[in-house]
Amino acid sequence: MAQPMLWSLALEDIADPDYTQVWLDVLPAHATADPAAWARNLFSTAALPRWVASAVAVATLGRRAGHCTTFDVRRVQSGEALVGIDARRVDVRFGIGVDEEHALIRVVSAMRFKGGGSRLWTLPARLGLAVLMRGMIARARRHLSGVTR
Repeated sequence: MAQPMLWSLALEDIADPDYTQVWLDVLPAHATADPAAWARNLFSTAALPRWVASAVAVATLGRRAGHCTTFDVRRVQSGEALVGIDARRVDVRFGIGVDEEHALIRVVSAMRFKGGGSRLWTLPARLGLAVLMRGMIARARRHLSGVTR
């Protein structure tokens, strides 16, 4: 029996993270196995809660000044898509992996804090991320499997 192992582009891109979270869910029977499609669906502004989409829109305005980048798919490799945000106080990477053989979808987050107060400033986001991501995955599962509700 193979030993359990976790590899992710998120952990490769931020090799020494200050904070991580992992979510695992079942890949629906008729859903796509394309990790880039999952990443685009999970992080589309239409899929995000309105308050998060608004915050992303505001952050995007600051992007011109070099403060923040949005949720773009940066690369796809070995069944996983990498999405990242670079902000003034924190860098965040999400690895969205699809394991078609075991019918699993995996989201790995890795955060690197910048500066002394970053851990405190990012606390609300870190606390809300667990609940928020569960909802985002559930919505993506419905959308990408063609199930309507």
